[in-house]
Amino acid sequence: MAESESDGPLTIDPFDLLAGWLQETLLIPLLYECGLMGWEDISYGWALFAVYGAFQVVVTLGVCMPLERWRPVERWPNNGAVLVDVLYTVLSRVGVLPLFTFVLFYRAQVGLNGWIADHGWVPPTLERLIPPLLGQPVLTFVLYAIILDCSDYWRHRLSHRFRWWWALHSLHHAQRQMTFWSDDRNHLLDDLIAFVWFGAIALLIGVPPLQFPLLVLMLRFLESLSHANVRLSFGPIGERLLISPRFHRAHHGIRAAGQRSCNYGSVLPWWDMLFGSADFTRDYVATGDPSGEEALATGSYLQQQWAGLRRFGRALGIGAPATR
Repeated sequence: MAESESDGPLTIDPFDLLAGWLQETLLIPLLYECGLMGWEDISYGWALFAVYGAFQVVVTLGVCMPLERWRPVERWPNNGAVLVDVLYTVLSRVGVLPLFTFVLFYRAQVGLNGWIADHGWVPPTLERLIPPLLGQPVLTFVLYAIILDCSDYWRHRLSHRFRWWWALHSLHHAQRQMTFWSDDRNHLLDDLIAFVWFGAIALLIGVPPLQFPLLVLMLRFLESLSHANVRLSFGPIGERLLISPRFHRAHHGIRAAGQRSCNYGSVLPWWDMLFGSADFTRDYVATGDPSGEEALATGSYLQQQWAGLRRFGRALGIGAPATR
């Protein structure tokens, strides 16, 4: 538990306190019942980042909901489709995401570093590649975020390129009532691909296990903002530094005749500008994917997952690129 024994009064980190309570009252008994006590040593890490994820959901709600009520792009008489997106967010930020990002990434890095050490090599880190970064944790963290964001741009762009991948990713684009909750609206297989992609890049550049979930949560907060149902632009200069809701909404727009897909970036528009996929001209277009079945847009969580799996099955074996 994080305590300070400086000259000031003793302080207790509330996140640490909640994580300890979650570990002791839920995780350890559950691991014991399942015969998985070998995971006890990292169960606290999972609990801590689940608490961070819950806090992030609260912060996202506090920032984005007032913005959506202030200047919404659209108003709907019935926004029931958004409720399913709320479930996606809770599962992703508090449950499934911390489990994958901490436990599996931790195990993967320990295994990789052990294998490298057994062969007499030095595990890769960004600081070893760029020595001036030694002793500069904040700058290193920022560079990790930039590199991961660039890798996510290419993952996202490729998910629109291949028909089998688009069959999964189209669930994310099916939402006609796009809000800040829509960021986590993904097929489980698409999320699995994203984790493997993201995790592999993080392993290659040596992101520490304790920083990886924090990086993911920070980037995901900014992605949630970019999905918000709000008339918000960062201006001619700001939109070239950070992706705004206006910029990203163009990516989710229903394609009109002759329009190409654009604005694949997650947090930074730099990669769209560098690789020729940026479009700063489209304003607050309607969203959705009319090429998919209705269940992808308005079905329950399980109906959406099953519809995405059916579309994925139909796309398997087709070598031609998708049209998105």
